[in-house]
Amino acid sequence: MRKCVRTPDSRFENLPAYDFAANYVEVDGMRMHYVDEGPRDGEVMLLLHGEPSWSYLYRHMIPPLRDAGLRVIAPDLIGFGKSDKPTRKSDYSYAAHVAWMTGFIEALDLSGINLFCQDWGSLIGLRVAAENQQRFARIAVGNGALPTGDQAVPRAFKIWRTFALYSPWFPIGRILQMGTVNELSADEVAAYDAPFPSARYKAGSRAFPKLVPIRPDDPASEANRAAWNTYKEWTKPFLTTFSNRDPIMRGGEKVWQESVPGAKGQEHVIIRNAGHFLQEDKGPEIADVLLRFIARGT
Repeated sequence: MRKCVRTPDSRFENLPAYDFAANYVEVDGMRMHYVDEGPRDGEVMLLLHGEPSWSYLYRHMIPPLRDAGLRVIAPDLIGFGKSDKPTRKSDYSYAAHVAWMTGFIEALDLSGINLFCQDWGSLIGLRVAAENQQRFARIAVGNGALPTGDQAVPRAFKIWRTFALYSPWFPIGRILQMGTVNELSADEVAAYDAPFPSARYKAGSRAFPKLVPIRPDDPASEANRAAWNTYKEWTKPFLTTFSNRDPIMRGGEKVWQESVPGAKGQEHVIIRNAGHFLQEDKGPEIADVLLRFIARGT
């Protein structure tokens, strides 16, 4: 039987620039948290975080998107943020995360979705979109991929994978700092640490790197290949917003631009002076890019 822990609300008090109302929905018997800002009848902007962050990562993007009239939804993945956290790494799988996010979208009955995804937000979000095309209007990817295990894995990722699995020290806030160009304040580092009072809360963040398909026979490989087949015929608008200082994903925008029909003719951008967590480094700039992308329509 799955055992979960729930981070006390007191851990999230007085976080810098994060005063959004908390919303919750039940997914697979667990409580999933999400930010839901802007008019309920507004066009949906879905922001998916990755590893080991949470919706706090989007605090600089939510206000300008909301103020432009969008309904901005930023969930915390299961195992992260204010969402419930299964306590064993074996409770997490790629397929489970896809199912949980699909359940989240179905529970809120979201449609006409504008998706922005990064890191594991891309691995999950791009699968969900490919398998639920009717709910999505357009996609923007920043520092994200959809690996099948058929490609070579960067050495930097192998080092990160080993560290996540075996290091006795796993400081979430410090990890976020290492993935950004901007210097985070002590309070911001603490905000990224907030969901994880002890090692017992970190099973989800520890598990993620191992779930990335790095072999052709990985459990997720076939489903990801099927998703790629979908994207090779995807004609809805598709934008890349990769950063120039991500040691793992830099240059990864090219495969999307070359493979996805909907990427042709889009105003793709390289976010300058931003690291892996480009939302932290250049949040307002990315929000502006997304608003232009949506306003363009096609």
